[in-house]
Amino acid sequence: MDNNLMDRYSMWHNRTGLDETLRDELDNMSEKDIEDAFYRDLAFGTGGLRGIIGAGTNRMNIYTVGRASQGLADYLKKNFSSPAVVIGYDSRINSRLFAQRAATVFSANGVRVYLWKQLMPVPTVSFATRKLGTSAGVMITASHNPARYNGYKVYGEDGCQITTDAATKILAEINKLDIFDDVKNESFDSGMTSGNITYIDDDVYTAYIEEVKKQSVLGNCKIDKNVDICYTPLNGTGLKPVVRALREGGYTNVTVVKEQAEPDGQFPTCPYPNPEIKEAMAIGIECARQSNAELLLATDPDCDRVGIAVRNRQGEYVLLSGNETGLLLFDYICSRRQANGTMPEAPIMIKTIVTMDLGERIAEHYGVKVKNVLTGFKFIGEQIGLLEKAGKADSYIFGFEESYGYLTGSYVRDKDGVNASYMICEMFAYYKSLGVNLLDKLNEIYDEYGYCLNTLHSFEFDGASGFNRMQSIMEEFHGGVKSIGPKRVVTTLDYSKGLEGLPKSDVLKFMLEDNCSVVVRPSGTEPKLKAYISVSAATRKLAEQVEKDIAGELKKYFMA
Repeated sequence: MDNNLMDRYSMWHNRTGLDETLRDELDNMSEKDIEDAFYRDLAFGTGGLRGIIGAGTNRMNIYTVGRASQGLADYLKKNFSSPAVVIGYDSRINSRLFAQRAATVFSANGVRVYLWKQLMPVPTVSFATRKLGTSAGVMITASHNPARYNGYKVYGEDGCQITTDAATKILAEINKLDIFDDVKNESFDSGMTSGNITYIDDDVYTAYIEEVKKQSVLGNCKIDKNVDICYTPLNGTGLKPVVRALREGGYTNVTVVKEQAEPDGQFPTCPYPNPEIKEAMAIGIECARQSNAELLLATDPDCDRVGIAVRNRQGEYVLLSGNETGLLLFDYICSRRQANGTMPEAPIMIKTIVTMDLGERIAEHYGVKVKNVLTGFKFIGEQIGLLEKAGKADSYIFGFEESYGYLTGSYVRDKDGVNASYMICEMFAYYKSLGVNLLDKLNEIYDEYGYCLNTLHSFEFDGASGFNRMQSIMEEFHGGVKSIGPKRVVTTLDYSKGLEGLPKSDVLKFMLEDNCSVVVRPSGTEPKLKAYISVSAATRKLAEQVEKDIAGELKKYFMA
């Protein structure tokens, strides 16, 4: 084994006062375990940190969290005269512990801390950062990853995830630090006693819920809100805010999935707590069937994403993709704003480059300008911020990405599962009052604008060898591809060169014949390569066959 790896391992193993749980883990590591845990420092970027919980420099633990917090504190002190931070955390293993460690490191550095007193959704950190006027925000979360993961997401003073420039500067500060000797810390009680750490007032939470409810586009239209809805927070943070917003909005006939109601970082009923995954929705669908609900909502553990299932005319539950839900919401918002006279003079919708292009046809119909950005809701949030600076925040009417993220207002700068749940229920109840099923409405959209199928395929590459394999595959793709499956490549868009005025990013989009496309990119937060396939065709059946052929070709390539 590489001597540097063993030196890193030994430094941890021999450290006086090391957390005993981590020491026990170190005692039982194999050579392969040591390599994976110490071959690099856990990567810090615009998504902050994300990794497997455990001992080592490439793991999420109190020491990697402490070092990141020290680096962020040093950055904030250089850039703000009176730095302050909002901290939130989700239901994951050690989330509260990591939140408190971040708080004590900030406090020891003289950075004021506002801490949510209980677990909260991701968007509440963005909201509180803006509401309280702090210099930054930190959310302890690994979104929808499996239970063994946790993470550390960083927001700027604008409530948006940090930019590449800020991430680079924070990383430079982190890299100066010894993970043990250079991190200042104090007890949590000391921070509370000094007033450097305070809990966020309940009024801020209430203000957030009020903003969610203000997003309604019903106007004076009266609808029956006593509709049967089933909801699962997937053992995450969504239960209280989603149910509260719906109840206060008049949607009181909500059945919560009992097995997945309470926060539980082990996610005992869904090992991969992601509403994009069919298996994660299974218990919710059964609950919806038993309660006779026509709509199932599911938010991921940090409640920034929403997946839905809709009962069709035959009584079966159909899962909608993030693209399909986004198209329905966008069309609903546009039609209602037009009907009640609240469409702004120059409306703007923002979506990512991997999100279904059919949204642009809908936008054209309603006279809405579309802005395409790189993958990641932070780029949508960034555009909202630019609109606000130009005095045009009201022009923004909707933002969405294919990975189940939606936002209808500018009060936060990240996707918001509470807001999306509220708007989905409003849309569902509105159409039901007209005798229209959401699936029927979706088919109407396809009939009017043409059929389009978008899918996402992810390929995992764990450990050091997997990381190298990911890099090798991307290099091969950058070398050029003539065809993918049955479709010839017409044009290749290489976003690593900064195309269309967007930041440089390791993303390739292959424009295929017959209005099809494939986007390939490495995940910014997980050891995965992601492939987004878009197929236009005369019918769903034809689109599904073409998609199957393209996906099969990609799988053979990635898994070789």
